[in-house]
Amino acid sequence: MKMTALRPAQGTAGEVFATFLKLGLTSFGGPIAHLGYFRDEVVTRRGWLSDSAYADLVALCQFLPGPASSQVGFALGMMRAGWLGALAAFTAFTLPSALMLAAFAMTAAGISGPGGVGVLHGLKIVAVAIVAQAVWGMAKTLCPDKERAAIAVGAVAVLAFVPGAFGMVGAILLGASAGLLLRCSAGTPVGGHVSMPVSSRAAIGAFIAFLALLVLLPVVAGHGQAWAVVDSFYRAGSLVFGGGHVVLPLLQAEVVRPGWVTPDAFLAGYGAAQAVPGPLFTFAAYLGAALGPEPNGAIGAALALLAVFLPGFLILIAVLPFWDRFRSMATAQSLMRGANAAVVGILGAALYAPVFTGAVGDLRDLALALACFVMLTAWKTPPWLVVIVAALGGAGLALFG
Repeated sequence: MKMTALRPAQGTAGEVFATFLKLGLTSFGGPIAHLGYFRDEVVTRRGWLSDSAYADLVALCQFLPGPASSQVGFALGMMRAGWLGALAAFTAFTLPSALMLAAFAMTAAGISGPGGVGVLHGLKIVAVAIVAQAVWGMAKTLCPDKERAAIAVGAVAVLAFVPGAFGMVGAILLGASAGLLLRCSAGTPVGGHVSMPVSSRAAIGAFIAFLALLVLLPVVAGHGQAWAVVDSFYRAGSLVFGGGHVVLPLLQAEVVRPGWVTPDAFLAGYGAAQAVPGPLFTFAAYLGAALGPEPNGAIGAALALLAVFLPGFLILIAVLPFWDRFRSMATAQSLMRGANAAVVGILGAALYAPVFTGAVGDLRDLALALACFVMLTAWKTPPWLVVIVAALGGAGLALFG
């Protein structure tokens, strides 16, 4: 096994904040694109760490549940300037898009007239194309064989009979179990080494905190709406395997089903989230601000944002000292590959409902959605530009259709 040390020279939290604020303002295109921006900034330009060390870190964060690009940024900040550096990286990378989406949530209700309503409808339509692209890409990567394809279909079947958060948890658990039984890790090479300034004691404490919150938050959720919001977003953040788009069905189950956010507002916000830089998880800030019951507005946005990111960071901290041994275990690889295949099925089910059924009402809507999908997949158009096209198309359909 090739061993690559991750011990770059120490910097300052201010340096980390400035670096990641630039990334937070300019990183369009989703998690994979974010990782490219990170490499260019911290490996090529600044030389904080080597290419091989960066690749090891990316492998770790893509293996774990949670927002992969934000986890990489958090870890890079920690490596450069300790715990304050990790906090600085998270804040700077997340804040720009979170503020923009929260502001959109607090002003979208005032949008009126055929043109304005059409723009919001266009944002719902572009969500169809973006989620379809995510399902297509993830299926090719995470379901490359008949066993994992069957697990994905099985996850859709589970959700057909048990919709909502409980069905998703069950589908992921069943997928992980099937992955273990079908030995989905066969022939998978393992290499690299990740070393972080995290002690075993801190890692164990983070894991205990992750589990404690997962168990205790549902207990206290009945004691106030604020606790219920934190519980819902924390649970959604705990189950995100395979990419940021997977948070869509999880959050839909948590906020639309209980009536906190309308289906139309949910899809419009998801479309808007594609037009801003930074992590897709900041969609939670939009939802927190748009909640019907209080807390909403700025307070709701802050609660939702922190709650959805927290579990991914706790899991990352918990695994860091034990990563090399863990990922070399065939059992762990099989479990994760089965869970990832189930996630493809969960996102595929969400593509149908609420995304497609909530956005496409007639053939004109379908034509706009297909045009956006072709722009994303065949023309490789940047997502933010596709969002603008969809918004203008929605306005055009409303005004002249």
